[in-house]
Amino acid sequence: MKNKPAIDLNAIAWDVMRKYGFEPQFSKAVLREVNAIDENRARRNQKEEKDLRMLLWSSIDNFDSMDLDQLEFCERGEGGEIRIRVAIADVDLYVTLDSETDRFAGHNGTSVYLGIRTFPMLPERLSHDISSLLPGKDRNAIVIEYTVQPDGDVVHGDIYRAFVRNKAKLVYEEVGDWLEGTRPIPDTIAGVPGLEEQVRLQDEAARRLRKFRMEHGALDLDTLEAQAIVQDGAVRDLAVQVENRARSLIEEFMVAANGTMVNRLSDAVVPMIQRIVRIPKHWDGIVETAAAYGETLPSDPDSKALARFLDMRKEADPDRFPDLSLTVVKLMGPGEYVPFVPGDVPIGHFALAVLDYTHSTAPNRRYVDVVNQRQIKAVLDGRNSPYSPHKLTAISSWLTDREKASQKAERFMRKAAAAQLLRDRIGDLFDALVTGAAEKGTYVRLVSPPAEGRVIRGERGLRVGQKVRVRLLRTDPYKGFIDFERVGKKMEYN
Repeated sequence: MKNKPAIDLNAIAWDVMRKYGFEPQFSKAVLREVNAIDENRARRNQKEEKDLRMLLWSSIDNFDSMDLDQLEFCERGEGGEIRIRVAIADVDLYVTLDSETDRFAGHNGTSVYLGIRTFPMLPERLSHDISSLLPGKDRNAIVIEYTVQPDGDVVHGDIYRAFVRNKAKLVYEEVGDWLEGTRPIPDTIAGVPGLEEQVRLQDEAARRLRKFRMEHGALDLDTLEAQAIVQDGAVRDLAVQVENRARSLIEEFMVAANGTMVNRLSDAVVPMIQRIVRIPKHWDGIVETAAAYGETLPSDPDSKALARFLDMRKEADPDRFPDLSLTVVKLMGPGEYVPFVPGDVPIGHFALAVLDYTHSTAPNRRYVDVVNQRQIKAVLDGRNSPYSPHKLTAISSWLTDREKASQKAERFMRKAAAAQLLRDRIGDLFDALVTGAAEKGTYVRLVSPPAEGRVIRGERGLRVGQKVRVRLLRTDPYKGFIDFERVGKKMEYN
């Protein structure tokens, strides 16, 4: 055991990037271009914008995030409505269409988060500095406005350029725990006059938005993805990201902001890229899944009925709900980017229960958001779209492919990290939950650590949802393999 060679997880990450068609390293041409950016000159050439630096803007993100894409600010109206402004980093200001940097970003399509390390879509001088909405820095932004009614319905508002300043960089876990009453107010909030009231108002608006979407059939899915905790190049543990009210706040604000972006582009009759999840082709499989739990779903796709079923299962069996969520996600099919011309019949986003949706709120991290940012700036300037419908079709197809590739890369690295963590525990016994049982193999997820692997002995008769006892047989971090044998049944499926 002690003589085992060290596992180079960083090398695996680089190989995984290449395996799935990503460029893991910025070219010299890209770096020269970014290093030559004159931030002040770019701003002087900016179009007319509003000065909103006096507003109490704040961001909520992961504790180590530097590529800050969004800021939020709310005001309560006289009729109980809440007016929301979401400021989005103006990445297009520094990344010129068809530049070396733009072509690199368009090729990778997204930042790739491999746990061991992140491969950013844009060089850090841009995404972690010049175009990041860092606290205490004056930054250019595209501001999206909308109003949340007392019942949670959204009234789309204006979109415009603005000059903003982040007053506080907040962290999901700290804010979420505080809002849920499990920890004191974070110092980052308490130290800024008025910010406590501001964040509570944001939380109120988010809960209205969420309630409205859930009532209209939005799906409350909770897929479990363990992230590696790495110290000194080695995986020390696996941690599961827990949803909380702070994460829900940002999700709800961004869904509404993206809807407002579609509304504004549609009013201007500008072709765009939309984000869709189609009506499930495999609805019969979802019906069969519900039947296994003793529930009946209608024969035709019905998001409200599915949402009610998922809510009941989450309350009845929270431990196994992530695996049910994953089953439903697979049967629904993946999200896609598609070109859309106003006037056509929209496909919609089945899981979010919205008809018109896109991605426009994370331009430091996703290329489609940069494309939509250029589209809205053309509208604001009275210019023609920089993209032809044919070009938007090509971009949509490519970015859908890149998203699928990034998900595969991230999944592989989760397996590699778990295999490295468990490599010295061959022969140990673990409690596990069966997460997949089909011809291609039977898979389980350990209770602790939450690693997934394949049962290669004794898998006969296992069913999804069973709790079993397994023995670790072997691991291979370079291939992402973890193999088990079944040694006992803990509890029957019900």
